[in-house]
Amino acid sequence: MIRKILTVLVLIPLGVVLVVLSVANRQPATLRLDPFNEIDPAIVFTLPLFVMVLLAVLVGMIIGAIAVWFSQGRHRRALKRQQAEAKRWRDEAEAQKKRGDTLAAQIAGAMPSEGSAPASSTGFNLPVKAA
Repeated sequence: MIRKILTVLVLIPLGVVLVVLSVANRQPATLRLDPFNEIDPAIVFTLPLFVMVLLAVLVGMIIGAIAVWFSQGRHRRALKRQQAEAKRWRDEAEAQKKRGDTLAAQIAGAMPSEGSAPASSTGFNLPVKAA
């Protein structure tokens, strides 16, 4: 709920600013992409100024996102490696648990049942000398 409120508190003012910017800058502006021929440029765009500003912001955001993606590549690789290692440790722990359960079952099967009396108190069958 708080996340939605914060989103609304950010998006509504941002939307208002974009609408005001768009209404205030509707006049056409010319963008020339040929710096060497000022009289008759080869590539010319005539768009409203707000469109150019919004496109510049959008292109900047895309370039920034790509730069962040590449700069965080080592962190993604480290995370992938750590996740693989954690999976190996979990698998090893599960295998050890199964092995322990198997050994416990074998030990329980090898022990005498509760109804039978032990051969001696020490667990060894030693001959007893008469005094």
